[in-house]
Amino acid sequence: MATRFTLSCSLQYPALAVAARHFRSQPFCLKASSLSLPKYYPTQLPKSPPCPLWSSSFLLCLHSLHWSAKTSTRSTTTVRSFAAASPSKSTVSQPPSGMTSVGDKNPLLTDFNFPPFDSIEAEHVLPGIRALLKELEGELEELEKTVEPTWPKLVEPLEKIIDRITVVWGAINHLKSVKDSSELRAAIEEVQPEKVAFDLKLSQSKPIYNAYKAIRESPDWDSLSDARKRIVETSIEEAILSGIALEDDKREQFNKIEQELAKLSRKFEENVLDATKKYEKVITDKKDIEGLPATALGLAAQTAVTKGHENATAENGPWIITLDAPSFMSVMQHARNRTLREEVYRAYVTRASSGDLDNTPIIDQILQLRLEKAKLLGYNNHGEVSMATKMATVDKALELLEKIRAASWDPAVKDMEDLKQFSKSQGALEADNLNHWDLSFWSERLRESKYEINEEELRPYFSLPKVMDGLFNLAKMLFGINIEAADGLAPVWNNDVRFYCVNDSSGSTIAYFYFDPYSRPSEKRGGAWMDEVVSRSRVLSRDGVSPRLPVAHMVCNQMPPVGNKPSLMTFREVETVFHEFGHSLQHMLTKQDEGLVAGIRKIEWDAVELPSQFMENWCYHRDTLTGIAKHYETGESLPEDIYKKLLAARTFRAGSLSLRQLRFATVDLELHTKYVPGGSESIYDVDRRVSERTQVLPPLPDDRFLCSFSHIFAGGYAAGYYSYKWAEVLSADAFSAFEDAGLHDGKAVKETGNRFRETILALGGGKAPLEVFVEFRGREPSPEALLRHNGLLPVTASA
Repeated sequence: MATRFTLSCSLQYPALAVAARHFRSQPFCLKASSLSLPKYYPTQLPKSPPCPLWSSSFLLCLHSLHWSAKTSTRSTTTVRSFAAASPSKSTVSQPPSGMTSVGDKNPLLTDFNFPPFDSIEAEHVLPGIRALLKELEGELEELEKTVEPTWPKLVEPLEKIIDRITVVWGAINHLKSVKDSSELRAAIEEVQPEKVAFDLKLSQSKPIYNAYKAIRESPDWDSLSDARKRIVETSIEEAILSGIALEDDKREQFNKIEQELAKLSRKFEENVLDATKKYEKVITDKKDIEGLPATALGLAAQTAVTKGHENATAENGPWIITLDAPSFMSVMQHARNRTLREEVYRAYVTRASSGDLDNTPIIDQILQLRLEKAKLLGYNNHGEVSMATKMATVDKALELLEKIRAASWDPAVKDMEDLKQFSKSQGALEADNLNHWDLSFWSERLRESKYEINEEELRPYFSLPKVMDGLFNLAKMLFGINIEAADGLAPVWNNDVRFYCVNDSSGSTIAYFYFDPYSRPSEKRGGAWMDEVVSRSRVLSRDGVSPRLPVAHMVCNQMPPVGNKPSLMTFREVETVFHEFGHSLQHMLTKQDEGLVAGIRKIEWDAVELPSQFMENWCYHRDTLTGIAKHYETGESLPEDIYKKLLAARTFRAGSLSLRQLRFATVDLELHTKYVPGGSESIYDVDRRVSERTQVLPPLPDDRFLCSFSHIFAGGYAAGYYSYKWAEVLSADAFSAFEDAGLHDGKAVKETGNRFRETILALGGGKAPLEVFVEFRGREPSPEALLRHNGLLPVTASA
């Protein structure tokens, strides 16, 4: 997207249902006329926060990523291999020529096909960005003098300006997310105001705005393609939302707010990362971590080695527990030491809420400034501003959330009673007084008992090499593409990063992507996300004939290889990889040649999760699952009875997990529509009030999860977290097209997959998402598939 919001997964677990009665009596209403979300100029927010299936922002499920002791890029260090050996260079399509040798030049200012991630250092940021901004300001001034309301005289030169800053600034901020350092932070902090000022100058350019309006009002308007109309309309709307229509004094105030918001969001995310890194629990007595599986013990010992305990082993310790998701979740789910669980849980939900890292005042300032900004633009609150570029409205989003809550409450109450009864049957002293640090532990024990499934025992069946092979085979079957390892073709930022090229059925390369799978808590933010590196573009063609090819990166935070074992994944981690790959497919398989609406650009935020959530469904498809689930040592396939148990367990505790998501989505909307900064109610009061209707077990009095809720305070989901649920309706219905065709009918599945590729994946933001969905499905979306997949029957809410 032109606006850099990283796409990430939601805290899905199984996604939850909506109330059947409501949707059976009323059609699922989407605004077909709504315009797209990103501004036509690049701003820098991390594209979307981490996908919550492991989000660092609030995770009680699993979707953070993991770590590696080495952080240097390609060097003499051995690369951790998780896939088949790279093909010989003769089998890998080379990119167009044109990359300038970095030499002594600033790598940010060189002409490259792939960003020189291995060469970019903090010292390059200030001189590089300042030189680039100076050059682009000159180009913008020249464009404003010569602009005409035609495509070659307006949009094409504008796209070139936007692309230069988007790619370079994107590379810098990507490194901040995956290879953070104090030097890089300081450099970005110093130059960011200059970057934001340029963004504002671009977004508030009257000559450009007037030229877009002239195109829309011209007699040639009807002859423009859908994609070009979308570019014009969204550019006009986003310019208005960027303050172009404000009087000089109000525009100056607006710009000051934008500068301050950029600064606050950056600081918020830094505080979360630093608070997460700060907590370390050294354990020397194995009794204290009784119950932790071998993989967790190995990771804890490996972490200890990197912290100076050179002789640490999985068997004898010492072990270090951190708040990084693989470590945190292992303790929550498996540690028998209730005192340890409580300590780690309290540390997690109070991250970044005290001392120098306290995000509370930052949140208050962000909310106050967003409200001021909304009122300057003529809106009542930030929620209305957010919805101006989405499919939903505030009322429709709240209506959807309430219907899901009504369907989820009673099942969630039953979930809690089941846990109490089960823990009591196991002799748990805390059975009548279960607390938050008990829920994951006893849920895992209940699931093991009920379905005879142990996530840790399943890990050997989900090694990363096999999972990636199976994912690539699925993509070949559904979409007719071949994915080849191309390590060495592009510079990378860490030895564990893999690089791939995507070929169509004729063997021609159509895209590339990076994959950074493992958590590195010392330098890498938590969560899982996808972002663009460069987009497909006709204007930015290297040879003047073929469009520039898209490049993406996928980032996860799963457990790294331990010892001689490959990365062994939980099933939730498998779902996460499929989720992020779905985002990447929409970016890479686009057929839009207009760069400003190619791939994920200009897709409404509440529709952008469709491909990612769609891909998660294939994790439960028999042929797909049996293809990826091979024991890493014996090659044995996942037994049929375990597959059936996985299917049965898909909706385990569905009501509870749904309410958890609803808490996040509802408090987000409350804070951005009704909350009055500095009023009688604090942000924590709002959370507690929302939790009364969305949590069976109220949060702790000192729960400060909002202080690490990066999705809405440092990412693109402010007044938009509901979009995960909104998009679930679309994604479940899209998958039901394959069910209707017959999942066992290979020919029908391929035909449906090709139709999905030619619509959902190919059309990008060049068409309104509802129109694209109807083109694929033949009708408007229905919630029936979502209800069926998640097993929530309509019930009467009792709260």
